[in-house]
Amino acid sequence: MFLVHTTIGPSPLHGVGVFAAEHIKKGAPIWEFTKGFDLQIPTQAIQNLAPPMKETIMKYAYRVPGTDTYVLPADDARFMNHSNRPAVRISSDDGPDIAAHDIEPHEELTIDYSTFDEDFTGSFPFP
Repeated sequence: MFLVHTTIGPSPLHGVGVFAAEHIKKGAPIWEFTKGFDLQIPTQAIQNLAPPMKETIMKYAYRVPGTDTYVLPADDARFMNHSNRPAVRISSDDGPDIAAHDIEPHEELTIDYSTFDEDFTGSFPFP
């Protein structure tokens, strides 16, 4: 769940993106998995879903490295786009993801998918 105020809108990177709605200082917590809000879904459960449901999960969820579990954010975090120079950095421990630098209002919140998504290949299956 986002720990800062955000908005979504058109992104020059990939269709729709999520943007800061406030000034965020470097190192501030941005997002963390919140049990009971965000979903953890076993791969087996996804395989049994109807194709449109499976496609939605595969588009917006990520697979936790070394597991057969996908995480589907329940908030607009699913709109965070990939960047090799992300505004949001994955925490080195199990803490929240943090601001990689000072983030200004209206700046897109991006993240490096390769640091947390076992299935990320560097390309996108959807426009």
